[in-house]
Amino acid sequence: MSLSSPAVQPAAGPGARRSSAGLLQAWLPKLVLAPSIAISLFFVYGFMLWTFILSLTSSRMLPSYEFVGFAQYARLMVNDRWWVASTNLVVFGGLFVAICLALGLVLAILLDQRIRQEGALRTLYLYPMALSFIVTGVVWKWLLNPGLGIQAMVRSWGFESFRFDWIIDPDMAVYTLVIAAVWQASGFVMALFLAGLRGIDDSILKAAQLDGASLPRIYWRVVIPCLRPVVFSAVMILSHIAIKSFDLVVALTNGGPGYASDLPATFMYAHAFTRAQIGLGSASAMLMLGGVLAILIPYLYSELRSRRHG
Repeated sequence: MSLSSPAVQPAAGPGARRSSAGLLQAWLPKLVLAPSIAISLFFVYGFMLWTFILSLTSSRMLPSYEFVGFAQYARLMVNDRWWVASTNLVVFGGLFVAICLALGLVLAILLDQRIRQEGALRTLYLYPMALSFIVTGVVWKWLLNPGLGIQAMVRSWGFESFRFDWIIDPDMAVYTLVIAAVWQASGFVMALFLAGLRGIDDSILKAAQLDGASLPRIYWRVVIPCLRPVVFSAVMILSHIAIKSFDLVVALTNGGPGYASDLPATFMYAHAFTRAQIGLGSASAMLMLGGVLAILIPYLYSELRSRRHG
């Protein structure tokens, strides 16, 4: 009886091991990122799609899939509160962006003069951005309260006729949102401009000085045009903040007096979650999304174009 020896499998060579390791190295990042991508697709873009579907239905307290076309959008266009919120967004957003840009640029130019304690001042200006809008809203609500804040303090100094009661004035309440938002975001804009200023080649400034240009003219004619990409980025970021502002309004004015300081974000929340108008709230949310996309798409286009030509 002959015993046959088992067949010996050839050992994998170095080339096979390298190819397996290369394949694993190529697929490992995809496998690690796959759960995050799947969750983002479902919980972000999936809910965006669901919100759009709800905006086409007659949903009230609970989702309903009785489709009514664009009837909710038509209701939105004749809703007085929506137009007040939209007008407030134009006022709030316009002033917020303009004042933050102007104030941030001035602060950045001052800090760019290599003054003493620059680090401490930069930290002081940036500190409000570390706070949440809820904290900012609560603090400014105390400061603007006529019986507790600035008005009460100035009157205690003997100026009995002084008035600063914007927070309870329907015509001025939206401007209190501007004050609080500018206080929080202007330091961030200052940091953007300061980084841009530090990136400008000194030889350009020295050449302008040799030509006899004054310092204000150098900044107006040379420096600020060089900061156009920074200005564009700051406008995009600030506009996005303005459109989705919700927590600041809730903490500071809660949309009042009445709904005089409503913004589209608070309008959407009020109708979708407290007034049992999910369809109408979803329609307003989709219009807000359209506003955000109208800001982001030009920004992304400019970034891709600059990289392509760079």
